[in-house]
Amino acid sequence: MEHTVRAFESVGVLILAVGLVWAAVVALLVLNRGKPGRVAYRTFREVFGGAILMSLEVLVAADLIRTVTIDTTLESVTVLGLIVLIRTVLSFSLEIEIEGIPPWRRALVSGGAVAADATRRGLS
Repeated sequence: MEHTVRAFESVGVLILAVGLVWAAVVALLVLNRGKPGRVAYRTFREVFGGAILMSLEVLVAADLIRTVTIDTTLESVTVLGLIVLIRTVLSFSLEIEIEGIPPWRRALVSGGAVAADATRRGLS
């Protein structure tokens, strides 16, 4: 299971790296289409923010797998709880930053949906 956990962690990091590159490409395309720099910047933030949210979801899954299958002590469960709490607060704050409203005031969406919507808006 350790290999599975490492695979999940690697995918989480890969999502971050690809998300950063994708956000930069989309922002440059927005600029090339003659839109103002603030639109390109907002698009970059939204696309990359969506990638961060998606990455956090995968990394929480990795921590969950590690705790449930590898190290099932009370200490590891407590650490997992704290990690999930911190990442949840971070996810909520990122969603509020990106969308401008708390997630519970609109339909819940994943990080991938946020990045896709920002890309679509930026390129239209």
